[in-house]
Amino acid sequence: MDAQKVDMFMMSNAKYFEGHQLNTIREQLLAMDDEKWPMVQMVQFKDPTTSLLISIFAGAYGIDRFYIGDTGMGVGKLLTCGGLGIWAIVDWFLIQGATKQKNLENFQRSLMM
Repeated sequence: MDAQKVDMFMMSNAKYFEGHQLNTIREQLLAMDDEKWPMVQMVQFKDPTTSLLISIFAGAYGIDRFYIGDTGMGVGKLLTCGGLGIWAIVDWFLIQGATKQKNLENFQRSLMM
């Protein structure tokens, strides 16, 4: 893979991943076949800041978890009103990391296709 393409991808998408994941992602991109590049570019990553805002304003209803694709936890939060508010508050601190983890999973899945 062309290093310039990889660097451009990394610059434009770094905010969607944890800092310690970036080197591994870069190495995987450099090692992948050129045929997979369109699939990687098509992946839509969720913005951690958006998930935090959703969590603050509608986290008690599980919308933040639905947004990142974590349907099971979203249903759990919806049925318990955010764990009577406690789960909703805890997610204010955890949702950005969970969003970045889901983004990594989506990226890994795109490499497998």
